Amino acid sequence: MSIVNPITFSLIAAIADNGVIGRQGGLPWRLGSDLKRFRALTMGHPLIMGRQTFDSIPKPLDGRDSIVVTRGSRSPDRGGLYFVSTLEAAIALAKERAEARSVKEIFVIGGAHLFAATLPLASRIYLTRVHGAPDGDVRWEPDLGAGWVERTSEDRPASGRDEFPVTDLLMERVCA
Repeated sequence: MSIVNPITFSLIAAIADNGVIGRQGGLPWRLGSDLKRFRALTMGHPLIMGRQTFDSIPKPLDGRDSIVVTRGSRSPDRGGLYFVSTLEAAIALAKERAEARSVKEIFVIGGAHLFAATLPLASRIYLTRVHGAPDGDVRWEPDLGAGWVERTSEDRPASGRDEFPVTDLLMERVCA
């Protein structure tokens, strides 16, 4: 009898103290060490993102499958870059790509609408709390009350690569 290991559905987000996650189609801060952490956590895994998040990235992310949810015109799929019209299609494709890559985790990387839609499905959140209040036009604040527990927390001071100090949190859903 084989035991099937389910795929972990995770969100990865950076949120400022004022709830800001974006500004004018990009990030509202400079956090080089957080980008390095993002790369390390997501490397080799399927990523689900909205079109605006994809547009904010200068190119498809190397070593990862980028699955873009878009209602608009779609470019042809190519080399790890896929376009789908529904969240359900994105999740199904991400599961296929995770199996093909022999990984057990899928990441949702933004934006706010996808975070809100997938929070009920998530079992893990990699959350960077940015200790600042930058201007921004996109906000999202997850409800992480009952049902979520903090597994790890690490404070990192601002540095030459980072505009603000941050706290990296790993949150996991717990069954009641």
